[in-house]
Amino acid sequence: MTARTRAAAILLAPFFLLFTAVMVLPIGYAVWLSFFTEKQSGLGFGGAESVFTGLGNYRAALGDPAFREGFLVLIGYCLLYIPLLLAGALALALLLDSALARARRFFQLALFLPHAVPGIIAALIWVYLYTPQLSPVVQAMEAGGIGFDFFSPEGALPSVVNIALWEWLGYNMVIFYAALQAIDRSVLEAATVDGAGSWRVALSIKVPLIKASLAMVGLFTVIGSLQLFTEPLILNKGTGSAVTSTWTPNMYAYTAAFDRNDYGLAAAASVLLALTAALLSFAVTRLTGRRKGGRTA
Repeated sequence: MTARTRAAAILLAPFFLLFTAVMVLPIGYAVWLSFFTEKQSGLGFGGAESVFTGLGNYRAALGDPAFREGFLVLIGYCLLYIPLLLAGALALALLLDSALARARRFFQLALFLPHAVPGIIAALIWVYLYTPQLSPVVQAMEAGGIGFDFFSPEGALPSVVNIALWEWLGYNMVIFYAALQAIDRSVLEAATVDGAGSWRVALSIKVPLIKASLAMVGLFTVIGSLQLFTEPLILNKGTGSAVTSTWTPNMYAYTAAFDRNDYGLAAAASVLLALTAALLSFAVTRLTGRRKGGRTA
């Protein structure tokens, strides 16, 4: 082993140790746990014992309508949330990058601040704003003749999407704005000299040049959307909301583990969700890679 190889191994060792401790071992334990279930011995007077069940927990999760409906909720959430997030963050970034923008740093900070609020606190704030007896927003809507129940079956999904947008719109706007600032200004000046207007420059020059950032944000947003948990959990607690304890797959796993003490079922549901996230991540990566390859060709 050369001195350079030893130095690289020493420098990389802390990362791999930490990665193994916080990622590999927990995932391995979850997979192992998903093959077992707890059963009472005898007539139920003895202690519970761990019994190997093979793929039984996976069959139980996939056979449970509540678990399958959670994925339908995630599909609706992704279809509503991801386009709004990407379009909104990109539009705000383009506005801040335009020559007409004023007080850029102030608006960057103002739009980014909601992301600094912890997710639980953000959800609690919006639960207050959604509650008819407390919210000045609901009272103003009712005074204007607009009636909307944020906790109803029709309103629950938009309510959760709104909270997530409030938390993450500014964060992703900063990513897009940083990518826009990295564009060579001479390219934009050349387009302006050629007679391109602001809209043409934005849509035909700026957006294509930051597609790598768009793909990255899209990938992370898909992964984050599949982990939807905090916002609906808060809406589920004491609000009379249509959000149930198994509304999303993550909530299903949480309920199985801590309400029903069925850790094997919770582990199986978590593994299935992780596999779904991995497959979607692979699909998004391949899709963006093909588009890049097609443009290069």
